[in-house]
Amino acid sequence: MFAINMFIIWIATGLLAVTTVFFNAYMFLMSLLSFKDKKRCPTDTIIMALTVADVTHQLVCYFWMTMDEVDTMCNIAAIPYTVMLLIIFTLKFTIMWDTSFLAFYYSTKLVSTPNHCYTQIQTAILKHVTSVVLLITVCGLGTCMPMLAVFNTGNQTHIKDCGVMMPETYTGQLYVAIYLLTSDLLPGLIMVKCCISISVHLMIHLRHIKASTNGSHCPKLGSEMRVVRMALSLVAIFTLFLVVDLYVHYQIAIKHENVIGLTFFFTSVYTTVTAMVLIYGKKTVWKTLLHDFNVCVDGYPCLSCLKVPEHKTKHNAPAGVKK
Repeated sequence: MFAINMFIIWIATGLLAVTTVFFNAYMFLMSLLSFKDKKRCPTDTIIMALTVADVTHQLVCYFWMTMDEVDTMCNIAAIPYTVMLLIIFTLKFTIMWDTSFLAFYYSTKLVSTPNHCYTQIQTAILKHVTSVVLLITVCGLGTCMPMLAVFNTGNQTHIKDCGVMMPETYTGQLYVAIYLLTSDLLPGLIMVKCCISISVHLMIHLRHIKASTNGSHCPKLGSEMRVVRMALSLVAIFTLFLVVDLYVHYQIAIKHENVIGLTFFFTSVYTTVTAMVLIYGKKTVWKTLLHDFNVCVDGYPCLSCLKVPEHKTKHNAPAGVKK
């Protein structure tokens, strides 16, 4: 029964791999084009690093799962599996911190703080975005290297997967707790802090707009509201993924259940949805994607019902309102 479930997860992860690679590659290419058209923007650097990590993580994960499905007798040495798991967990660390770094960047642009010291720290970080992105990857690799020492290769007579590193000792379980703290909880706290800052800023801004118009009409924030929605959506998606990821690692570390395939599946869901949210957050990229989709659909008349409207329908103003 477990083998059937893992086969289903493998198939589902493969389907998600297509969407993950497509949306992240699309976002990467659009960010790369913006590099040539305008001055380099910190968001483009962070998003490009995030999309590269997403695609690489997805490909390595699916390659590991495919080897696991094919190599049922564990004829392949454990070293390739171990190296791939090391790369996977390093990239996962990178994805989590790149996402929190992106949320941090948006919060600094949307929210102004009176704390001069904190503002200086923000400015110093944002001046060296490329260095910070590279440092995140190096820290991820350094954090994951102890896996080779504290984890034991799974016993092939007790588990169905080959080359799975299981924390069988107290040291291994302690390391898992430290890894989850650094890769999941710390970036999660940063994102929650950014979410609270953005939400408070939004409420204050809306209150000021409503007061200035005497509540005569609903306030409109335009592109700023789109960025706010994107940033809050990233935090919400991260929070859901964090809960699921902690539960799966609990099953692995404490109950010694080999459900690592679930970790790869849920990470694939997370990277796919995150890429879609990032595309939505950039209005020009979103419109370009809709236009490209409609152009593709136009080539097949039978799919004309799938066309998506590229522009919002403008409602006529009520008769009693003067323009």
